[in-house]
Amino acid sequence: MKLLSSLLRSFIKRGRMRVIDVAGAVHEFGSGEDGPTVTIRLHDKKLYRSLFLNPELAAGEAYMDGTLTMEEGSTCYDFMFLFSINRAPLGANPVQGLLRKGWKLLRRRQQQNSVERAKSQARHHYDLSTDLYRLFMDEGLNYSCAYYTSPDDTLEQAQAAKLAHLVAKLDLKPGMEVLEIGGGWGSLAIRMAQAGAKVTSLNVSPEQVKIAEERVRAAGLEDQVTFVLKDYREFEGQFDRIISVGMMEHVGIGHLDEYFGQIRRCLTEKGYAVVHSIGRMTPPGTTGPFIRKYIFPGGYVPALSEVFASTERLGLWVCDAEILRLHYYYTIRDWRIRFEDKRAIAADLYDETFCRMWEFYLCAVELGFLHGSNMVFQLLLSKERDAVPIVRDFIVDNERELNG
Repeated sequence: MKLLSSLLRSFIKRGRMRVIDVAGAVHEFGSGEDGPTVTIRLHDKKLYRSLFLNPELAAGEAYMDGTLTMEEGSTCYDFMFLFSINRAPLGANPVQGLLRKGWKLLRRRQQQNSVERAKSQARHHYDLSTDLYRLFMDEGLNYSCAYYTSPDDTLEQAQAAKLAHLVAKLDLKPGMEVLEIGGGWGSLAIRMAQAGAKVTSLNVSPEQVKIAEERVRAAGLEDQVTFVLKDYREFEGQFDRIISVGMMEHVGIGHLDEYFGQIRRCLTEKGYAVVHSIGRMTPPGTTGPFIRKYIFPGGYVPALSEVFASTERLGLWVCDAEILRLHYYYTIRDWRIRFEDKRAIAADLYDETFCRMWEFYLCAVELGFLHGSNMVFQLLLSKERDAVPIVRDFIVDNERELNG
């Protein structure tokens, strides 16, 4: 326990962590001020070393396999909350600093997302049973940041508001051709078609496309929406509008120019694109090892400096930028609470290890939007400087009309 104790002593500055080791001895770290008290038990001596060397990955894996358990009423959320409020001191630890430098050196190799690899990685997450996603998402299966006018909005209200906000930014006119890059389960495509657009929606997940097509048929919009099972790099065409929601996070740092280049090629001269993505307000970094290994292989949340460097190289106008700071925190908060309420059903669908993996994932990303550097940005991009109205009042006007 000596190495692990030295690490915990150096970074638990707020709150208190009580660690019960394999022999039953109790070790305490932190003053207990400005944070919760969390008690964990370690059931395997190998954790002393692995938690010291790579705590972010080792803690998640140990929680998944049951060799790290929460004790005395502590929960996974409590544990992750304590970790998140002490994130800065952890990064300042010399060993952890070296680890992060190593991750950064390897990040391009980790994100070598060829077309076939990108398809496989997306299916790793999105081809899970739709019944799982129905447990915690809204009825429209919107798996991206909602738009909360108040923290007290319901998830359903906030997701409906998100769709209206995006469609308002598109400024659609009847008959416009829209390309959607990353269509999910079809809610946005349906909303755009209801506004009069003809939508082509790209998706690499057969499971999602199957459900999306069923929903489009049920809405009577099959003549206006076409789903195409292709990667964005495999598709050609010209469109008045392009929209991409929650897709750019899967592109990878080495492929931003491919992504924005494809948007540029598929836009008409007077068209424009709306891009909604998770970003970070800090300089470029890396994807956390647990998320990278178990949840979103090949994924990367870019810094705005990386995004704008790419749009600059490709000669795209950034006509509008909106930063949503706490909206995704509220979204994932609601997902996590709903998942916890339906946890027994999730365990029947998969197993206990899977449930613990998803608990750890949801807690980690929720707190990343509360205490970390994550946020969401929405950009309006065009080839011509006047493709987007020069005053953004049109967004508010459209939104009011859409909301009735």
